[in-house]
Amino acid sequence: MTILLLAGSPSAPSRSTRLLHHVGEKLAALGHRYSKLDVRDLPGQALIRADFNDPEIKAALARVAEASAVVVATPVYKAAYSGALKAFLDLLPQFGLTDKLVLPLATGGSQSHMLALDYALRPVLSSLGPKHVLPSIYATEAQVIWSEQDGLVLDAPIVARVQEGVDQLSSSLLALHKTAPGAFTDVPFSQIRCSV
Repeated sequence: MTILLLAGSPSAPSRSTRLLHHVGEKLAALGHRYSKLDVRDLPGQALIRADFNDPEIKAALARVAEASAVVVATPVYKAAYSGALKAFLDLLPQFGLTDKLVLPLATGGSQSHMLALDYALRPVLSSLGPKHVLPSIYATEAQVIWSEQDGLVLDAPIVARVQEGVDQLSSSLLALHKTAPGAFTDVPFSQIRCSV
């Protein structure tokens, strides 16, 4: 079971992408595998023109299809998620997130943009048919600080929300794995009965 970290920021470096990578590291510490996809690295012309024949677009869509979970990160501009992320999400098939778990992350200038996750991004993600969209994590610029000396420093409430989101995603993935077709559960030898 793999997790795709989908970065929707058009700029680098980016607070939302750093927060996304932090979440990835937390998931890796719990034994999960993840890969990264930065929308900004896709060919712009192919992205804007919805060129499904472009090999990089095809590869990116295949990575979404193969993932068991997607962690989506975006900056919030003018009470909406980034246009780069929208262009990519528009390329996904109608039910492009079927049976997947989704964890939305966003960063913005102030708390007044927090509802952009629930009113703008969550409905789009939900329309793509995921198994579950987990509670969103939103942080202001003041709560996500980067310095060359200290690296990423998160405000205490964001540390707690990130840990809660990571734990919920991890436990949901493990539950999905146990109920997946073909998944075997351990049975103690003492419970095995045979007849001759």
